Amino acid sequence: MEYPKARERSSARRSTVGASILMSVAVSMASAAPGGEVTRHPLAGGSKFPIARAVEVPAGTTLVFHSGITPTPTDPKAPEGSAAYWGDTKTQALSAFGRIKESLDALGLGFGDVVSMTVYLVGDPAKQGRMDFAGFMAAYSQYFGTPAQPNLPARSTVQVAGLAAAGMLVEIEVTLARTKS
Repeated sequence: MEYPKARERSSARRSTVGASILMSVAVSMASAAPGGEVTRHPLAGGSKFPIARAVEVPAGTTLVFHSGITPTPTDPKAPEGSAAYWGDTKTQALSAFGRIKESLDALGLGFGDVVSMTVYLVGDPAKQGRMDFAGFMAAYSQYFGTPAQPNLPARSTVQVAGLAAAGMLVEIEVTLARTKS
């Protein structure tokens, strides 16, 4: 059984905590400069690995959450689901990045606007069921960390059991920051 005074104290504590949280959010929002620049923090220790440790997106920036994109078949005449049909991880990643580029172009965005990326790789049977991280990186580094496009996203790459179609090894999901001009 809860006593009335204990209930009042508990309610007052919740109100105080709620007010503190709201105040913190308000102060954070007030201190963020609207329309500022996206800040990309490099990996610690001077690592040259082509991802950002973290990316800060200022207030006033529109975030665009793009659905995952998978590759198109490399050889549609090959048996469906086969390695010949889809290609290896690098081939599939290049296809997925090409499809992402088409979509971003249509949205008025580009790879330089990507602030976060999640990559889903299926274990490649040709690699003893392990994801082909090197194959993925060979494709990724053609789009990120180049002199033409140096902006690096925060990124996670995970191995998954499977994707939408048999033989498909790659799906890439991106979040972008559209700054106001």
